[in-house]
This record gives sequence, C-alpha cells and structure tokens, in this order.
Amino acid sequence: MKLWGGRFTKETDQLVHAFNESLSFDQKFYRQDIQGSIAHVTMLAEQKIVSREDGEQIVRGLEEILSDIETGKLKILPGAEDIHSFVEEELTKRIGEAGKRLHTGRSRNDQVALDMKLYTRDQVKEMDHLLYGLLQELLTIMEENVETYMPGFTHMQKAQPITLAHHVGAYFEMFTRDRGRLQDLYERMNVCPLGAGALAGTTYPLDRERTASLLDFYGPTLNSIDSVSDRDYLLEFLSAMSIIAMHLSRFCEEVIVWNTDEYRFVELDDAYSTGSSIMPQKKNPDIAELIRGKTGRVYGTLIALLTTMKGLPLAYNKDMQEDKELAFDAMDTVKSCILLFTRMIASMTFCKDRMEDSARHGFTNATDAADYLVKHGVPFRDAHGIVGELVLYCLDKKIALDDMTLEEFKAISPVFEEDVYEAISMKNCVEKRVCMGAPGKEAMSRVMDIYKRQLEERRGL
Repeated sequence: MKLWGGRFTKETDQLVHAFNESLSFDQKFYRQDIQGSIAHVTMLAEQKIVSREDGEQIVRGLEEILSDIETGKLKILPGAEDIHSFVEEELTKRIGEAGKRLHTGRSRNDQVALDMKLYTRDQVKEMDHLLYGLLQELLTIMEENVETYMPGFTHMQKAQPITLAHHVGAYFEMFTRDRGRLQDLYERMNVCPLGAGALAGTTYPLDRERTASLLDFYGPTLNSIDSVSDRDYLLEFLSAMSIIAMHLSRFCEEVIVWNTDEYRFVELDDAYSTGSSIMPQKKNPDIAELIRGKTGRVYGTLIALLTTMKGLPLAYNKDMQEDKELAFDAMDTVKSCILLFTRMIASMTFCKDRMEDSARHGFTNATDAADYLVKHGVPFRDAHGIVGELVLYCLDKKIALDDMTLEEFKAISPVFEEDVYEAISMKNCVEKRVCMGAPGKEAMSRVMDIYKRQLEERRGL
C-alpha cells in the first residue's frame, strides 16, 4: 500500500520502487513510528477529529502491532514503501476502516521528521549513558594511579614527569565535554514537529502542545516549514559523535604505542587482543586499531549529510531520505566503540615500574633541576644552559640525571648540593605541582572530588 497514488494511472516501475523505498532501513524506527502514531490519534480523539471509538480501536491495534513486532510474531517484510506505509497497512488489515483514519491531519513529511527526531533523541540518551560508564571507569583508573609516575609528552618527546591519573584525567575532561555537547543538543532538539503537515500545517484543530507532551517534548516547533526540513539536530549529533570518535581514537593511539615492546607501558588483556596467522609470538591491539580506523567512517557520515543538505531549498525534499542509512551506521559504530573501549581499558594492566623508569631515563626532571638552580640564585637562562650540559653528559654516559654523583653535578656547577637528589626525584617533581589542574597528589585529589560530584549530579539525560 502506498500513502499516495490517487492521481497516478500507472504502477511504479520496480526499479523506481527499489530505488525509492526506505523500508529496508527506516524499519529501524518502527517503535518510534508507532509511538508517534499513538500520540497523534490520542490527540485526534480528544479533539473530536476522529471518534473516541475509532481512536481507541486504532490505539489498541497499534499497541498490538508493536508487541507483535517486538516478540517476533510479526515480521517486517519487503513490499511496503517505508515503515509508515507498513504500519498503516497492517493496522488497516487488523481493524478495517478505522485504520484509514490514522493519517488524518498528518503528512508523511512531519511523520518522518518526528520518527527521526524520536530515534535520534533515544540514541543521544543511550550514548550519554555509555559515556557515563566510560567516565566511571576512567575515574577508577585515576583513583588507583595518583602515584603512578610516567613521562608527560610534547611533540612525542618526553617532557616532564606526571602521573597516570593526571594523563587519564585529560581524557576525563574530553569525554565530559562530549557529554556536555550531547546535553546541549538534547535541549535544542527536544521540540515536536508533529502537526506541521507537509509544510504549512493543517486546517484540522490539532492540539500540538498535547502531542508534544505525550511524546515528552518540551513543546511544539514554531515554524512548520522548518519543522519538516530541519536536520540540524542530526548534523549536531553527527558532529558530536565525530568528536567522541576523535577522542577515542587519540586514546587508542596512545594505547597502541604504549603496548609496543619499545614502551611496554600496558599489557592488553587477551580478550581484547588478537594474534597473527603466521607469527605465533604476536599479540596485536586490534580493538584499539579498529576504533581508530572507524573514526574516519564516522567523519564521512557527517560530511555526507552536510553535502546533502547544503543545496536544498525549503521545505522537504526526497534527498533528505539520505539522512538515515549512514547516520544509523555512525550511531551504532560510535556506541560499539565506546562500549568496547571501556571494557578494554578496564581489563588493561598498567606496567607502573616501567612507566616510572621511562620518566627517569627521559630527563623529564630536567626542568626541576633548572628550577633548583634558580632557587639557589642562578638566573634561569644560565640554569637552562647548565642543565643542558648535564643532559649531554648523561647521554654520553648513558645514565639518568639522578644517577649522577654529587661530584659529577658539582663539576658542571658548584651550586649543586646533596639536596638536589630530593629536588629531582620523580615523587617530588610531581608532588610539588599543587596548583589546580596539576599532577600533584593534593591537586589531583581536589579534581577527582569535583569529577565524582559531576557524575553524581548527572547520571543521564
């Protein structure tokens, strides 16, 4: 059954039908389509646009269809043009003439706009929940590693000593911002397009506030043209997902590097690694690599929809059917990436001694050695040069700064005394950094308290 066709005298060419149909992918939001229809017909009956008896019969029929689809009793088989046609045809089969009144005061344009918005809203909530779980796992890692010393990097070169808690905290900030973007999007998108009709509303006395309320929207949209042609919310979601994927990819890149034999900072659990078909010694970080690889796939969806939308005149155009397949794929991809990444890092072992040893032998305490000299009256520019000589000496001897004898220190600058060893120890280099946002234990404790409160205050949308 088509929802149109009265003015046509020929059947649609089968190639055209196959090219035009969307049931193969928009069946994904059958639940949202039925929920929207129940709200719509409830309002129609309350407004006496359809009779109370017809309204009740339609609602019962729709509820039965929903139940039968979810239990597998009713299969969504090819044939209908889209999920809207499928549901209405099935409803009419079951309840007869009353089923034909379901579409009163509604266009497929505002119906599909509603379904996609409802589906996207559900996906936003689900993704926010997954990010909440990831943040909880990151916080657990932080709490267990406030004294796990490691090198911090700039330009992929060892720079200054930090802790694993501090490093992971940077990603906690990123994923917290991601949740903030989802919350902003939710607030902006949560208005109901149902009742906008094809583009200009309808002459029926619809109560749009009522349908919005029944579907948990803040209220109805205020312009019927924009209502059926808006996909900004989906573009925002794709943008937010692209940034989430980028953050996951950055962390995965570090896990991949840390897992190499040259670094040996982490040991991946066997459940989240794979082997080689020819090299029996291999244990590959394939999950991290796949997440990194799938990021480009998510970016592509955003660019594809931006390109589709850029030349569309108002109001609805069939091009907008292209908002679904790739978007559905991106949503599923990002959700699976978040879930797998969370489980991967939860099962990962951090090689703490190796991390600290890498920091010691990377001259990450060189700045602290310069600060030591400054505190003993040496101008910073001179101190910088002296420590540069120390580093050259250590490189030649293949030792760390704190492996030098006091005599070796004094040979380069007589200012050094026995207390230099305390000043450049990994523990002191980190613990002396106590300002908010720094890696010191005191500063990290304050920050983690803030993070805990944030998670307690907002568990979900």
